[in-house]
Amino acid sequence: MIITLKDGSKKEYDKPMSVIDIAKDLSEGLARMAAVGEVDGEKVDLRYVIDKDCELNIHTVSDPEGLAAYRHTTSHIMAQAVKRLYPDAKLAIGPSIADGFYYDMDRETPFTSEDLEKIEAEMKKIVKEDLPIVRFTKPRAEAIAFMKERQEPYKVELIEDLPEDAEISFYQQGEFVDLCAGPHLMSTKPVKAFKLTSLAGAYWRGNEHNKMLTRIYGTAFPKKADLDEYLTMIEEAKKRDHRKLGRELGLFMMHDAGPGFPFFLPKGMILKNTLLDYWHELHNKNGYQEISTPIMLNRSLWETSGHWDHYKNNMYTTVIDEQDFAIKPMNCPGGILVYQSEPRSYRDLPLRMGELGLVHRHEKSGQLHGLMRVRCFTQDDAHIFMTPEQIKDEIKGVARLIDEVYSLFGFKYHVELSTRPEDSMGSDEDWEMATDGLRSALDDLGLDYVVNEGDGAFYGPKIDFHLQDSIGRTWQCGTIQLDFQLPLRFNLEYTGADGEKHRPIMIHRVAFGSIERFIGILIEHFAGAFPTWLAPVQVKVLPISDKYAEYGEKVLQALKDAGIRAEIDTRSEKIGYKIREAQTQKIPYMLIAGAKEEEENLVAVRSRKDGDLGQKSLDDFITAVKEEIRTRAK
Repeated sequence: MIITLKDGSKKEYDKPMSVIDIAKDLSEGLARMAAVGEVDGEKVDLRYVIDKDCELNIHTVSDPEGLAAYRHTTSHIMAQAVKRLYPDAKLAIGPSIADGFYYDMDRETPFTSEDLEKIEAEMKKIVKEDLPIVRFTKPRAEAIAFMKERQEPYKVELIEDLPEDAEISFYQQGEFVDLCAGPHLMSTKPVKAFKLTSLAGAYWRGNEHNKMLTRIYGTAFPKKADLDEYLTMIEEAKKRDHRKLGRELGLFMMHDAGPGFPFFLPKGMILKNTLLDYWHELHNKNGYQEISTPIMLNRSLWETSGHWDHYKNNMYTTVIDEQDFAIKPMNCPGGILVYQSEPRSYRDLPLRMGELGLVHRHEKSGQLHGLMRVRCFTQDDAHIFMTPEQIKDEIKGVARLIDEVYSLFGFKYHVELSTRPEDSMGSDEDWEMATDGLRSALDDLGLDYVVNEGDGAFYGPKIDFHLQDSIGRTWQCGTIQLDFQLPLRFNLEYTGADGEKHRPIMIHRVAFGSIERFIGILIEHFAGAFPTWLAPVQVKVLPISDKYAEYGEKVLQALKDAGIRAEIDTRSEKIGYKIREAQTQKIPYMLIAGAKEEEENLVAVRSRKDGDLGQKSLDDFITAVKEEIRTRAK
C-alpha cells in the first residue's frame, strides 16, 4: 500500500500498519509527539490500522487537532476520577473546546470548589497509572443495554437518538468506559499539565426545559509553562472583567427589570457616542450612505427573508391590527426595502448603505453575559449592492476599513475564509465566482488567512476577522458575507449597460459587530484605562485645598471651552487621596492646582501612564491634549 504524507511525499508498505508504527518509521521524534492521525480527512487514533492506499497526516500535540485530542482525553480522565470519588454521578457529555474541555454531570449533591481539588488529585493518580486507552464498538441495541447496565441514562438517550444500524464506539481506560466517537491519546500517561477551572450550570442538551446539570470546566496543555501562562491570563481576565469595571467606572448597569437589556449610564453614553462619532466619520470617508430602518416589521417580510421559518424562536413577536409583526433581529431586510424603493441602474452601483440598527434577539437566560451576550444591541451593519465585476474591489475596501478600525485600538487579528457548505443555495458558477473574489481580494491585500472548508453561510462564502486583545484572547467581530439568497428572495434588480435587468450581489458586513459587545471588549482590552480620545473623563482638576477651588473652576472652564471632557474634585480631602481616586477611575490626566499654579497660570500635570510630568502652562497642556485627541493616539 502507498501512504501519501502531508508534504506530498509517499511511503510504501507491504503489510497493514498502525498510524503510530508509521510515525515511528518516519521519525522517533514525531512518534513521541504524535497525538492523532488523519486518514483521508478522518481523525483516527494512533492505534488505527491502515490497510490500503490513503493520505495520512499525523498531528502532534502542537497542532490544533492534536491538542483537541489531548484535552478530550483529559476530560475522560476527569470523568473517571469523578466516578471513582462519586460513583452516583451520572455522565452526560465531555468534549474539548477552544481553550480546554468540560464535562456535564448529574449529581444529587452539587459539586464544590473543594471537590475540584479532590478530583484533580485523583486525576493525577490516573495519569500515573498509565492506563491504555482502547476503542471498541457495539451494535446499537447492545450499546443501549451496556449503558443501562452501567446506569448511565444520559448515554442511553444519546445512543437511542442514533440510527438503528449505527455501530456505536466506546473508549475504555482501566475500569472506566465512556461512549465516545474519539479520537484519543494511546494512554493516560502523556497528560501532565491540567487544571480544573470552574463550575457552572448547563441544561441537558442545551434545552431549558431539561434538567440542569453541573458543568465542570478545565484546561490542559502539553507543557506546564503553557498552563501557567494560561492561568495567569485567566487571573488577569478576572481583573479586567467588563461587568466589574463597568460598574466601578459608572459605564453601564444591568437590572432584573430587563434581563439581557443593558442600561448605559452617562459616562457609558459618552464612550458609546464617541465610538459612533468615529463610525460616522469613517463611513462618510469611505462612501457609505447612512440609513435607518424600522425596529418592527410585519410577518410577510420576515417570511420572504426566511427568518420567520428559520429564526422565529429567537425573535420577539407581537400582533398589531390582527397582523403578526416581529421586532427585527437583523437589519438586512430593511436595507433591502430601501434598495427597492426606487429603480436602480448599474451606474448606481456599488451602493453602500450603513445602518446603526437596534436589533433584538431572544437569548436564553443562562447564556446572558454582561455586554458580551445580550438581548438588545446596536449592530453597525452595512449592506453593499454591486455587480459581479465589483466583488473584488468592494471586498478589498471593506477589509481595509476593518483593518483601520482594529489598528486604531491596537488589536492584532487573523482572518478566516469560509467556503461553500453542503447545505447551500445557488449555482456552482455563483459560488466559484464569489469564493474566487474573496480569495483574490485577500491575496491582493497580502493578508494571511486560514481556509475553513464548508463553513460558509448557506447563502454565500464569508470572511471573518478574529481580533486578539491585550492579554491574548480572541474575539470574532468583523465579518464580510456574500449573499445570493436575499437578492433572489426579494427579486432585486438593476438595469445593466445592456439595458437588461440583472440581479445584484449583496455584501453583509460589520466592523464593530455589536457596539455593546465591542465596548465590553474595549473595557477588558484597556482594563478600563481608555486612550484619551475615548475616555469619558479626559482630565480631572484637583485643587489642593478649598482656597484654590476658584482657580480650579477657571481651569475647568478653559478645558471645557477647548472641547476637553473634564471634571473637578472640590471635596475637602487631602490631595493624595484625590489623586489616588482619580487613578482608580482610570482618568488619563490630573491637573493639580495650588498657590504657584494660580500665581503663574500653570497646572501641575500627572499622567495616568507616565506619572508626574511637572508644571506646564494651561495653554500648552490644552494644545497637547487636543492634538492627542485629534489624532486618536493610543
